Amino acid sequence: MAIDDLLDEHEQGERVRTWLRQNGAGIIGGVVLALALIMGWKWWQNDQVGKLAQANSRYDAVSRSLQSKNLDEAAKEVAALEGSKAGIYADLAALELAKAQVEAGKNDDAIKTLRGLKVEGEFKMLIDQRIARLLIETGKPAEAQAMLGNADDSAGLEIRGDALVAQGKREQARELYAQSLAKLDVAAPQRRLLEIKLMDAGGTVADPAAEKN
Repeated sequence: MAIDDLLDEHEQGERVRTWLRQNGAGIIGGVVLALALIMGWKWWQNDQVGKLAQANSRYDAVSRSLQSKNLDEAAKEVAALEGSKAGIYADLAALELAKAQVEAGKNDDAIKTLRGLKVEGEFKMLIDQRIARLLIETGKPAEAQAMLGNADDSAGLEIRGDALVAQGKREQARELYAQSLAKLDVAAPQRRLLEIKLMDAGGTVADPAAEKN
């Protein structure tokens, strides 16, 4: 090997060592950061698995309490689930508790349970409609009406009509029942009940086949 080649290699080696001295701390810092991210990710995964396992255990406890008709204990477990931000487990447990409370004639408790749900979108609309129905059953039709506002879907219109009937406003209810019926599919199982409500409010039911012709 020529002397010039050795000098070139020596010079290159010096350049590498100089570069490492200047950038070594940054390289080590990057490696440390990468390791920290990996360890953090693994910790987060383990933490999530632990939380899900705990949520599942509490959900099972709610189910057992409901099966034994111990609604107070089930309510405590649901509150614990909601406090731990267990997501879908908390929502499902609350819905099951509310159903059991209604079946036990504890409508006020069911309303409280349903109002504790943190839901959005279409799910929130369904929950609000269920609460409104329970409010009507507990003698609070004006509150039910206020909750639904200007809801214009078929179910919302029907419940608003129910609230008006409960307040003795049959003419206004009749109009809402007619609007609800017009938006309901002809084959819908709840159509017959809605027709009865409309007739009870003094309205008439048109023949869907005749309307098409």
